[in-house]
Amino acid sequence: MEYILFFETWIILAILFACLEIFVPGGILLNLGIASLIVAIGVQQQILDTWVLTLTTWFIVATFLLIVVYFITQRFFPGETVIENIYEEVDIYGKSVLVLEQIGPGTRAGRVEYQGTTWTALSDGSIIEAGSQAAIICKENISLVVEPIK
Repeated sequence: MEYILFFETWIILAILFACLEIFVPGGILLNLGIASLIVAIGVQQQILDTWVLTLTTWFIVATFLLIVVYFITQRFFPGETVIENIYEEVDIYGKSVLVLEQIGPGTRAGRVEYQGTTWTALSDGSIIEAGSQAAIICKENISLVVEPIK
């Protein structure tokens, strides 16, 4: 464990981490290299004189750098995030559909065209003729519940 207290060991690690950053981009290895460089300076100045203190310092500095760099990059280089509505029923309410097969009377299902495909459709019990327009009220399992547009 004596090699951990050599200045050269930490310089080699710093260079190795910096070079590996080319192959594994993301900034993590570069942060580990900077932490190794800081520990190398501490070892050279004989501030870090035991292997436990040296490794603990490296771990703490690396963790601190990762956290600080993460928050700095998130602030100045935010990613593109889009928050969309997760409730599909809210989005489809009131949309107009073309009735392909007669819906009704009663609970007899028909077919409608919506978003480029056909769906099974139910109504409130009234008859909706093929070729007419209807509005979506809600979704019942995999069927659309529609009402005639008046």
